[in-house]
Amino acid sequence: MTKETLFALSLFPYLGGLWFLTRSGQTPRLALIGFYMTLVFVAVTIPAGIYAQAHYGQQLADVDWLHGSAESFLTLSNILVVLGFRQGIIQKRSADQPKG
Repeated sequence: MTKETLFALSLFPYLGGLWFLTRSGQTPRLALIGFYMTLVFVAVTIPAGIYAQAHYGQQLADVDWLHGSAESFLTLSNILVVLGFRQGIIQKRSADQPKG
């Protein structure tokens, strides 16, 4: 099995997990946006990889400016996930504290 096939097949479990997270209503909104942003990263990376191959004759990882630009979407999605869960933890802790 090629890495491209494995990559394509890995989207299905991710989309299924994302569907369940969305449907549960228990995932902090900002974290959920971060998980969806990972799909934006994938959507940006695929054409960037094709461009790197067609224009430079190299893999995306070997074209620094293009690779870094694509990876910035992954960085943004990771930041949103972390901030979203941080916000969720803070809200849960404040809700659990007795009002005095």
